[in-house]
Amino acid sequence: MRVTTSFPLGTLRDTPSEAEIISHQLLLKAGYIRRVNSGIYAYMPIMLRVIEKISAIIEKELNSIGCTKLLLPQLHPADLWRKSERWEGYTAGEGIMFNLKDRQGKEFGLAPTHEEVITSIASETINSYKQLPQCFYQIQTKFRDEIRPRFGLMRSREFIMKDGYSFHSSENDLASFYEKVGNAYENIFKSCGLQTVGVEADSGAIGGASSKEFMVTADAGEDSILFTQSGSYAANIEKAVSLPSQPIPLKDNIAEWLETPHQRTILEVCDNNNLDPSQIIKVVIFLAQFEGEFEVPILACIRGDQHINEVKLFNLINKLHNFNLINLKKIEDKNTIEKNLVDFPLGFIGPDLDNKTIKASSNWDKKWTRIIDPSASELSKFISGGNKVNFHKVFQEFSFASKDYLIGDIRNAKKGDRVSIANDEELQEKKGIEIGHIFQLGQKYSEKLNAKFSDKNGQLKNLWMGCYGIGVTRIAQAAIEQNHDQKGICWPIQISPFEVIIIPTNLKDPVQSELTEQIYNNFLINKIDVLLDDRNDRAGVKFKDAELIGIPFQIIIGRDAVNKEVELLSRTNNTKFKISTDKLLETFISESEIMYNKKS
Repeated sequence: MRVTTSFPLGTLRDTPSEAEIISHQLLLKAGYIRRVNSGIYAYMPIMLRVIEKISAIIEKELNSIGCTKLLLPQLHPADLWRKSERWEGYTAGEGIMFNLKDRQGKEFGLAPTHEEVITSIASETINSYKQLPQCFYQIQTKFRDEIRPRFGLMRSREFIMKDGYSFHSSENDLASFYEKVGNAYENIFKSCGLQTVGVEADSGAIGGASSKEFMVTADAGEDSILFTQSGSYAANIEKAVSLPSQPIPLKDNIAEWLETPHQRTILEVCDNNNLDPSQIIKVVIFLAQFEGEFEVPILACIRGDQHINEVKLFNLINKLHNFNLINLKKIEDKNTIEKNLVDFPLGFIGPDLDNKTIKASSNWDKKWTRIIDPSASELSKFISGGNKVNFHKVFQEFSFASKDYLIGDIRNAKKGDRVSIANDEELQEKKGIEIGHIFQLGQKYSEKLNAKFSDKNGQLKNLWMGCYGIGVTRIAQAAIEQNHDQKGICWPIQISPFEVIIIPTNLKDPVQSELTEQIYNNFLINKIDVLLDDRNDRAGVKFKDAELIGIPFQIIIGRDAVNKEVELLSRTNNTKFKISTDKLLETFISESEIMYNKKS
């Protein structure tokens, strides 16, 4: 392609103020995307080529394991989502789904995900075990009503995604295919020139028994990954489990009651009473809001030097109650719940808080759901709130605890923790960008949407399902986070918009002009993805633009054109050497093959 006729470059010299991270800055500066509104971007021609190359890699790999491509609607009827019991959670709860009413008053949502639609279709088209297994996938635009769109394509309101769904006759077949897709994902990301880490992950609002995320490690990542150096364990921080450090035992001669005036925080209590946070149990209050406006007060206990993992807590509460949990709200202000509680000493609450604190007239459940993390339940002696303003007290184990208490892991694992008793490796931490996620959904959606098949014995059974997502536009931006320098982007050759750019320094020179056309046409004939910068701008402008947009190879045609010599520059390795034009094509093919093999 030629820049002047079909591929205008829209590069910028100044960094847009809205861009916080380097990949977002470079996408805007290099003219790959244009901001239309907050979290909404146009993909310019040069960006579309990157997206198409990523999509082609995905399609090739998924087709090779028997997946079939289709295209599903983006506008979903609310009734389908109500059948799966996700409508309220996605609209009123997290509020991430754009929703609207048509002229007849019927409700619809713009899809962030497609489990309901594909399951509904499967219920109509799959009847027998003889049709199984099947896997369908699509690549298209999805929507998410982000509260705070940021980081460009990392957290935008619309994005391009590959999502796939598989259907199986048994749990074992699902598990087998899940592993096959995981291997395919690793091949996809390698083929895109990316270095990724596969980690155990929380299934979130999609649900399911098992899930795995594929992360690109980068300082700009929004997720934290905990892993061992040996590779024996890796997990997203929302899912990670570990052993906490050993607590410092509480002295025997400490008074039963401690007067702690205005000492509401763990740090204040420790500083004023010569205590260590590991000797204290903090009690945190949450309000669980379920579908149908039913609310349950939660009393969560954890050791004072640890932190509650709200994702783990959400999942645990969701399993405890026979309602669909929409939201979990941490209570930090007494005024927000004063109408539902009596004698509530916020800041001095103990684990033995009486159920009588809940008013009889409240629309809440009439007793606390009490959850204790093992870091707290294993303490033989500890200090906690005395349920009396300005007082804490000493407890002897959880001797007061009844069957109302549930012991469960609600703790954030952290850097430096040991993995387990059997594995004493310490966890390390890195930031990561999620670019892929696979789930074993089980029968959650098939049961609710009545998607059944007839087994070998003629019995009707619920389909087993898997779900597999890849963020196509996320891959593009994550690749930049891993591949850039001070001059601009350094694309992996597999997903670069072009393999090589030809830069004549002076097209008014007939020798340069003629040689440029010869090289350009020769590369086209040999099916090389080439861009010709045929603008009449200064050579310096062309060089800066070429460095910024990050095409892996540059062919620079200058004064040595009279001797049939040009310069071949590798953007990735930052190497440059002169070469005669009769050896140019052969050398380029050899160098590009090395780059392909190195990255994949």
